[in-house]
Amino acid sequence: MRIFFDTNVLVSAFATRGLCADLFSHVLLEHELVVGEVVLVELRRALRDRIKLPRGLIDEIDDLLREAVLVPKPKAHLKLGISDPDDEWIVASAVAGKADVLVTGDSALLEAASSVPLPVVNPRGLWDLLRASRPRT
Repeated sequence: MRIFFDTNVLVSAFATRGLCADLFSHVLLEHELVVGEVVLVELRRALRDRIKLPRGLIDEIDDLLREAVLVPKPKAHLKLGISDPDDEWIVASAVAGKADVLVTGDSALLEAASSVPLPVVNPRGLWDLLRASRPRT
């Protein structure tokens, strides 16, 4: 499965232990991570300004994420009418990267999920989706 994480999920994955960190590790091992250039710009800013990580560590995280399927910023967004213009670019990046699912903790984006052309779930929703799709032995 091709999985696109929004910035807030990646911040949680790198800043805390818990579901987002576990999902990130699982996706790296079992699925294909799709990362948008738009997300990387936001992530660097969040890790620097909110989490106060040192630049060297931010660079290492950026390098790791650039090993995934990297999606350049799309030329235009999809004009879905999402309340936050930044979210429009996130969705456009996920679609351009042919992601199967977009994972976010952003309530505005989750509320707009019905107008987005791919499944949008929160981290718990991804966990449930991955568990449901596992072959039973």
